Amino acid sequence: MSGARTPAGKQCPICKKPQDEKFRPFCSKRCADVDLSRWLKDSYAIPADERVPDTIANDEGEE
Repeated sequence: MSGARTPAGKQCPICKKPQDEKFRPFCSKRCADVDLSRWLKDSYAIPADERVPDTIANDEGEE
C-alpha cells in the first residue's frame, strides 16, 4: 500500500489520480519528476498580451 492519501477531490495535476500526502500535490515521485521536467524544458508559459502601446505617456494622458 502506498502513502497516506489526501481527502477525496484532490487530484494529481499530472495524471488525475488521488494525491499522496508524501508527494503533494502529486500522487507519486514519478509525477513530481514529470512536472519538474516540464518546468526545466520551458513547457509551461504564462500567456502574455503582445500588444505594446505606442508610448506610455499617451496611455497615461500625458504629452
